[in-house]
Amino acid sequence: MVGVTQRLIVVGGDAAGMAAASQARRRRGRADLEIVAFERGHHTSYSACGIPYWISGAVEDRDELIARDPATFRSDFDIDVRLRHEVTAIDLGRREVVARDLDGGGEVRERFDDLVYATGAVPTKPDWAEDGVAGVFGVQTLDDGAALRDWLDADPAPRRAVVVGGGYIGVEMAEALIRRGLSVTLVEQADQPMSTVDEDMAALVAEAMRGIGIDIRTGTEVTGLDQRDGRVSAVVTAAGPIPADVVVLGLGVRPNVALAETAGIPLGPSGAIRVDRRMRVPGAPGVWAAGDCAESLHRVSGLPVHIPLGTHANKQGRVAGINLGGGYATFPGVVGTAVTKVCELEVGRTGLRERDAAASGFEFVSVVAESTNRAGYYPGARPMTVKLIAERSSGRLLGAQIVGWSEAAKRIDALAVALWNGMTVDEMTGLDLGYAPPYAPVWDPVLIAARKAVDALDRR
Repeated sequence: MVGVTQRLIVVGGDAAGMAAASQARRRRGRADLEIVAFERGHHTSYSACGIPYWISGAVEDRDELIARDPATFRSDFDIDVRLRHEVTAIDLGRREVVARDLDGGGEVRERFDDLVYATGAVPTKPDWAEDGVAGVFGVQTLDDGAALRDWLDADPAPRRAVVVGGGYIGVEMAEALIRRGLSVTLVEQADQPMSTVDEDMAALVAEAMRGIGIDIRTGTEVTGLDQRDGRVSAVVTAAGPIPADVVVLGLGVRPNVALAETAGIPLGPSGAIRVDRRMRVPGAPGVWAAGDCAESLHRVSGLPVHIPLGTHANKQGRVAGINLGGGYATFPGVVGTAVTKVCELEVGRTGLRERDAAASGFEFVSVVAESTNRAGYYPGARPMTVKLIAERSSGRLLGAQIVGWSEAAKRIDALAVALWNGMTVDEMTGLDLGYAPPYAPVWDPVLIAARKAVDALDRR
């Protein structure tokens, strides 16, 4: 009805939730839309991806990681941000949420017309890490990072660190701890770190990690912790204990959907919340979901996936907010582009790995091309390895990975654009990429890899 104030409740105050809230406010104005955002932590709209660099000291001040603080949302956007409030129940029938005040105690109930579920993801935490032993940390939120910083800054400072898990967070945290002067062991149950790339590319990453002093133990399962006076003293594995004064969990994350499941909000096959292209939850009128708790469509495999990245969270939140504000927007899907680094070694990937392509039913060829980041004669030229995976019948690019030194990682963007637009490797050989000796050889590594993939397809 005209003149009736609508109420939007946002559950989760980081990238997706606050992007949705601020976009809805921009489009609807202040007169007929009330927005309340609940956040269980102490901060809004911060870069969780920046935490390892704050831990290492590359970023000096925690506040540099905060894009917008709660005061800004309150004053500039008229959003009622309630920090340290954890939503404990969602009643879709009564159209209300129940939230607990984590500091003051008590509970509040708030009605909604629309609800944005943006609770993000939670770290995978094995049973042995639930014992309450001091010195064991996840690194998912800014509060987590602050707790770890305090532990590392204590007197006496810890000297021996064990990172459990070799994904993005594990690798980045291992580097951060090395930079702080700790002795670091990375333990990975699989046969390789960096499972987001294929084994041959992960081997290059492992070599670089060992080169900066990280002790990598692959094929090793952690089964428990030893402690002394309530503080961690070692990580227990089948191969024996590994001494530790601090343990960081890098075992990946899962969508934070426990609250949604209890409320009857439907999940998709990936385990995240099922949404349509406008970020609405089918079968739950007035409910929207965005960010690391929501499912996405993979544009190459055509399958629903859960890929928790800040880039997707911001875009999905913006799409939800535009639609909530009366506009029209859709989220077109993902191809899984990501980059990271180990000291100066850069890693990029997009699309499908070999095992993803096989699981999706593709017949494919894969090639690995060795090149350099600059013209070979130019000072500072260093090796770069590019891997391409192409569909056998059509030559369409299915995935790409890059490992190399300076100027390596962001080259994955050219491959992501090619992938996004369904280009074949033959078409890619003619791409008009920039050339100058300080930036690339006359044949860019991307073009060399594309030519090699065409040759492989021709031979078949």
